[in-house]
Amino acid sequence: MDIVVIILLIVVAVKFSAARSKDSLHISQLEGYNPDHYKKWLDNNKDKAYGLKKSAQPVKKPLVFTQRATRLYRMNILVGVLVLVLPALVYLLIANNLSIYIFIIILAVLSYAVYRLQPLFMYFSTLIMKPVEEKINMNYYISAQNIIKSRDDLNVVGITGSFGKTSTKFIIGTILSEKFKVLNTPESYNTPMGLSKVINNSLRPDHEVFVAELGAKVIGEIREVAQLVQPKIGVLTSIGPVHIETFKNIDNIMKTKYELIEELPTDGVAIFNYDNEYIKKLADKTFKEKLLYGLDNVEKLDMYADNIVVSELGSTFTLKDKEGNSINCTTKLLGKHNIYNILAGACVAKILGLTFEEISRGIGKIEPVEHRLNIINPGTGIIIIDDAFNSNPIGTKAALEVLSQFKEGKKIIVTPGMIELGEMEESANREFGVNIGKVCDYVILVGEKRTRPIYEGIMETNYNKSNIFVVNNLEEATAQIGKIAKPKDVVLFENDLPDNYSE
Repeated sequence: MDIVVIILLIVVAVKFSAARSKDSLHISQLEGYNPDHYKKWLDNNKDKAYGLKKSAQPVKKPLVFTQRATRLYRMNILVGVLVLVLPALVYLLIANNLSIYIFIIILAVLSYAVYRLQPLFMYFSTLIMKPVEEKINMNYYISAQNIIKSRDDLNVVGITGSFGKTSTKFIIGTILSEKFKVLNTPESYNTPMGLSKVINNSLRPDHEVFVAELGAKVIGEIREVAQLVQPKIGVLTSIGPVHIETFKNIDNIMKTKYELIEELPTDGVAIFNYDNEYIKKLADKTFKEKLLYGLDNVEKLDMYADNIVVSELGSTFTLKDKEGNSINCTTKLLGKHNIYNILAGACVAKILGLTFEEISRGIGKIEPVEHRLNIINPGTGIIIIDDAFNSNPIGTKAALEVLSQFKEGKKIIVTPGMIELGEMEESANREFGVNIGKVCDYVILVGEKRTRPIYEGIMETNYNKSNIFVVNNLEEATAQIGKIAKPKDVVLFENDLPDNYSE
């Protein structure tokens, strides 16, 4: 009878703990299963992590039970089971003189501890699984790398930068599709595991070009993914203060992004956005074959745009190169900054032998990338501009510039501000506020504490305080929009904090 009671108590405890552990697993997944990053989140969010009250805010990126998530979930349950089963075994084997009632109380306390401390158990489980996952990842990595090595006929294009990577990737893929069978990495797949998965599962013998986005948060990570995909063409789109929390300074970002150029073969070609002050320095020290693109100092550029007309419908411009070729182009993409991304695509296309006519035709087919300044028509007459992905100082200026081009209706912005900018985060958000005050008629700030610098910046422009609304989440923001927005008004959603960020 004692055994039955103990087993029932353990089963109930494990069931409840397993259900609670999904919240911790979700955060671990958002933190890239990195135990150090996850522990930092725990330290900074004790109330959210250990509190028993579930957040009422809707989840933006739900937990996905990938194979890795499933392995970690099972390990976490196993750790909890061991904490409960081992004392039970000790009791049954050597502690029969201990009252069953006292032991049940002890087991109940342990069960509550396992339940309540699930976030900490998930941290230990992540540590346990780290060497296992590293071995699994290395097998995937080597398999993918061997596939690339076996494809001498494959042209690999590597793209990196502080921002603009994903948009540039899809632009390049669209243009090159005028002549080649192209595989793009989907969405923001830019890590060793993400790229390995794409190569192992999606790269087919008939693909002629593979366009890979390369991401990093610390020094050395671009080199790792470049050695995986082995690009023959490397594109540097931009360098700026993104992920400063992990990079610490701009110099480290420059070193990391330049790893792509260092990994190019001797006959590889480097493509640089020469208008970016940091990239210009890197381009000037590069002795490999290179193409420079931009809008300024055109006499030094290999590819540039002229006669640019930007509107709320897109842009028209004349594409030109240093050989004197030129052609008129039209794009549905919003904002002058997207001209830079298109120029990068034109450079890659030129290297791979596309004519200017093919390049122009491809540019006309480019579609906006989701959550990156794409227009949504909800059918209410109100125009929605979705720029919810990973905002940064240059990106916010570009988004506000696009918003300013709309001539009719009120201009409304919804934003929680920028993150991962390290020590400059407060000043950057304050400057963001100043720029908002110059463009927007109404402002909806998501999260009072985090958006305080934005509010202060807005008020520096002598803004009407009654036109600023501070809400707790996007649900409340949407309700506020319903009160103030009318047909022909334009609403810009600028950045959306992931679930692992909070007030």
